[in-house]
Amino acid sequence: MSQKTYKALFFDADKTLLDFVAAEKKGLERVFEKNGIALTDEIRSYYLEMNGQLWESYERGEISRDTVLYTRFGRVFEHFGIDADGIAFEHDYRKELDEGHDLMEGAMELVQTLAPLYELYIVTNGTTETQYKRLGDSGLSPYFKDIFISGEIGSRKPMKAFFDHCFEKAPHLSPEDVLIIGDSLSSDIQGGNNAGIDACWMNAENKINDTAAVPTYEIHKLAELYDILGVPKKIKTTR
Repeated sequence: MSQKTYKALFFDADKTLLDFVAAEKKGLERVFEKNGIALTDEIRSYYLEMNGQLWESYERGEISRDTVLYTRFGRVFEHFGIDADGIAFEHDYRKELDEGHDLMEGAMELVQTLAPLYELYIVTNGTTETQYKRLGDSGLSPYFKDIFISGEIGSRKPMKAFFDHCFEKAPHLSPEDVLIIGDSLSSDIQGGNNAGIDACWMNAENKINDTAAVPTYEIHKLAELYDILGVPKKIKTTR
């Protein structure tokens, strides 16, 4: 298989480079414990499903980010009859989430290998302060030329306007120069389709693509990206 040559790589952050599942799990456990509320399996499952639906609605432009952030815990508490302030709980949760900077398997090695060969950029719909802190604490930030966050840009993935902003900040690049890598069909892959960018779906959970989004490539772990790019993986040596 012949490789297409790219000049730049747009990486999503959560569930692509940063292990958001681990950060979310720890953050939820800490904030519920701090507020003296038992985090049952039923509450966790309800929150995860409902939160995912809210973010998908946000990506479709149906609701605002603030609606996602400042109604999600209120909905949980209302559903389970818990007497707690959802907005105050959200602020506590965000502080806990800020501390989560676990990496996906092979993420640091991949970024370190690719940084001398490509221009690397982060493209994320996450919360501005949270993403800057987590990317910094993880050690990833120095390898990226710029970080594009929807809250700062004023538009979100998958909107073409989000990517138009990225290209305005990197005018030497055109869509055919770029590959976007991300886990979300609705934001990363559909965003790539909307912007005319090749898209690599990081399908770590082996999901079925039941959307209109069309990935150029599909991988199940980050290490598979080496072959797509035609980049040799560094071999670790021990002494």
